[in-house]
Amino acid sequence: MRRKHALRRSKDGTFHDHGDDDPSLPDARAYEAFGRVMAALATEADVIESCRDLTWWRGADRSWHIEWRDGPYASEVAALLAGQVGDAGGAPLTAAGPAGAGSAVLEVLGVRFELRAIDPMGRARVRARPGLWRLAEALDTTRRTNTRHPWEELLGG
Repeated sequence: MRRKHALRRSKDGTFHDHGDDDPSLPDARAYEAFGRVMAALATEADVIESCRDLTWWRGADRSWHIEWRDGPYASEVAALLAGQVGDAGGAPLTAAGPAGAGSAVLEVLGVRFELRAIDPMGRARVRARPGLWRLAEALDTTRRTNTRHPWEELLGG
């Protein structure tokens, strides 16, 4: 690793490097909050499967923006996150603004998240929509189908 700045010795004799490769505490907290939110979303397969064009980016004010097309309302995702994101020391999620069908604003560990749903359908309509491929149904081994499962092809069963 190349250093841009020489290591400086402090008066107590230890070296301190405050270069560009030193992550700051606010950035670390922002990525921890983002990881918690994405982990909470990953626990609900229906939410992830029903969202088309799921994207996220960092805002100029160090906030996170999460946007998707179709899928659940932003208020439903906010309620899901409120139930999933937890901390042993207390509740790290607070609503930073009103939650509606198209947008919601949350704060997780002090980091602002702006949720935006474009053309949302709501979770009830997504579940009732015919022809939606569902990961849970595809992995259900208790239900027999006319076609062979991929592992049956591989194992010759």
